[in-house]
Amino acid sequence: MKTGFIGLGNLGKAIARRLIAEETELVVWNRTRQKAEDLGVEITESPAGILSEADTVFINLVDSDAVTQVITGKDGLLEGDCKGKIVVDTTTNHFDRVLVFHEILKKHGACYLEAPVLGSVVPASSGKLTVLVSGEKAAYESVKPLLKKIGTNIFYLEGRTLATKMKLINNLVLGVFMTALAEATVFGEDVGVDKERVLDILSVGAGNSAVLNAKKEKFQKEDFSPHFSSALIYKDLHYMQDLARSLRRPLFTGSIAKELFGMTFAKKAASLDLAGVYNIMKEYSESE
Repeated sequence: MKTGFIGLGNLGKAIARRLIAEETELVVWNRTRQKAEDLGVEITESPAGILSEADTVFINLVDSDAVTQVITGKDGLLEGDCKGKIVVDTTTNHFDRVLVFHEILKKHGACYLEAPVLGSVVPASSGKLTVLVSGEKAAYESVKPLLKKIGTNIFYLEGRTLATKMKLINNLVLGVFMTALAEATVFGEDVGVDKERVLDILSVGAGNSAVLNAKKEKFQKEDFSPHFSSALIYKDLHYMQDLARSLRRPLFTGSIAKELFGMTFAKKAASLDLAGVYNIMKEYSESE
């Protein structure tokens, strides 16, 4: 049997290409068919159509609304033969919504695994993602060989919602750290240090991290073509606020970071890479 793949945005396509490079025979579906045509694999007309050819189906979509549509919408997975299938959802979802996905697929004889990934296009292309997984252990063990093709670190957190919640917690750090790096870079420029020198110093100082290593060139060149957009981190931080509310506790730094990324919508820059929050900081500095 082939492996199914649904969702070929920036990250999804990088994961799909990695699976193909690792000799995984894919059958794919994407809302915009043209985005799938250069993969050189079979393309189905609907999500349901994938299930006739694949026992395991990966999903990588923008949010939980999109996942709901793929599962329950017209020609969605539930309209196919779900019995015995495993759905591996690498989307960063809302923690409440994944409970619904677990239950509804179980009722139709399938097994749902939350499997959000840490990392974006570059590590996905080389199989160096980190994968967090929650769901039935037998299903996890069944798909683990596939997960090893895309990730170097795999963490199994058996309880439902744990993988999703931990992904949001990880992206709390990502969002806060990215805004701090952008602000620090602008402050360095404002005091008269060349931007490249600022970034070099941060890289060996307090800013030394996988985040800065991945985004340093984007800061230098101010090339904010998207790997992981401001719109997506804004969504994730919103989900994180809901998680904090469910625990009846405040979200301090994450809430500030979320509003900074929210400003990219007003600037019509939300579709650009999250490193583009640098421009928000820079514009404020130049307006003084």
